[in-house]
Amino acid sequence: MSNVSINNLNILYIGTNSGTSLDRARTLERIGHRVKLIDPMNFLPTNQIIKNIIYKSIFELGANIYEPYILFKLSNLIKKQYFDVIWNNQCEFIGPTLAKILKKYSNKLVTYIIDDPFGQRDKQRFALFRRSLKFYDLTVVVREPNIQEAYNWGAQKVIKVLRTADEITHHPLILTNDDYIKWANEIIFIGTWFPERGQFFSKLIELNLPVIIYGERWYKAREWPILKKIWKGPGLYGKDYVKAIQSAKICLGLLSKGNRDLHTSRSTEIPYIGGLLCAERTQEHLEMYHEDVEAIFWETPEECAKKCKELLEDEEKRKRVALAGHKRCIESQYTNEPTMQKIINQLYS
Repeated sequence: MSNVSINNLNILYIGTNSGTSLDRARTLERIGHRVKLIDPMNFLPTNQIIKNIIYKSIFELGANIYEPYILFKLSNLIKKQYFDVIWNNQCEFIGPTLAKILKKYSNKLVTYIIDDPFGQRDKQRFALFRRSLKFYDLTVVVREPNIQEAYNWGAQKVIKVLRTADEITHHPLILTNDDYIKWANEIIFIGTWFPERGQFFSKLIELNLPVIIYGERWYKAREWPILKKIWKGPGLYGKDYVKAIQSAKICLGLLSKGNRDLHTSRSTEIPYIGGLLCAERTQEHLEMYHEDVEAIFWETPEECAKKCKELLEDEEKRKRVALAGHKRCIESQYTNEPTMQKIINQLYS
C-alpha cells in the first residue's frame, strides 16, 4: 500500500465497452492510470435474439443465475493478476459472491452507478448488484436519494457526483458546409423513448413546435402515429451526436421520471459541445446553471414551446446563452477528468 501512487494506478475496469462507460475508462487512462477494460456483455452469446432474451430475463428476474458463469469467465481472464483498483461500472452481473472474490485481486474496489439501482424503472435488473454494495470501498452515485439508499444496503462510503461530459468525445468540432446541410435543424431531442415522453412531444407537435427526435424505442409510444413524422432515426453517437447538437438551434433535455433524474448526461454534454440546453426545471439544474443566462428551463410543454418559439426569433440570445453554458461547464468542471480524479482521491482518502 505504501508504494502505491494514486497518480499511476493499475486499474481493472469492468463495464460496457461503449458509451459513457468507455468514456470513463479512457478518462482514467488520460489522467495517468493503466486500465484493463473487460466488458462482461461480451461473455454472452453473440446471437441477438438470445441476447434479447437474456436482457429481458435480467429485468424481470434479476441476474442471479448468470453470476456463476460471469465469475468463471472473469476469473479466467484475471487469474494470477493483481490490481490497485477494480472499478465496477454498475455491472448487474456482479453480486456478493463475485464481489467478495474480486477483493482478492485488488487493494480497492469501487463502483460507479449512473442508473438508479434502487428505483422502480429497471425492475429486477440491479437486485443482485445491490446485495454486493457492502464489499466496495467506495460507492459513487449521481442522485441524492441514492446516498442513503446505498448506505441502507450496507455501503461503506458513498459520494455523489454529477453526470459529466467527456473532454474528447464531446469536444466541439469544426463543421463543414456538408455537416450543416446534413444536421442543421431548429429543435432537436436525442434520447430513448419513455412513456411520459410520448405525451410531451405529441403536445409540442400540437403547439406547432418544429422539433425532431433521434432515439430508440419510439415506435412503442402510444402516440407513435403522431410522433413518427418527427422521428428521424435511432440514437446518435460519436461525431454524429456532436454534429447534430452543434448544428441545432435548440437542444432539449428531458429527464427519466422512472430513474428519478434531476439532471442527466445531456445536462452537461449539450453545453460542453456548444449547444443551447433547454431542459426541465429542477433544483439540480438551477444549481448547475443560471436560468436564462447559461441555460433555458421549463416545467410544462406549454412553457417549453413558448420559450423555444421566442428563442427561435432571437439568434443573439441563443448564441449568448450557449456560450455562457459552455463556459460554465468548463469553469465548474462538469467534465470527466476532474470527476474521475475526485473519485480516485476519495477512494484513497
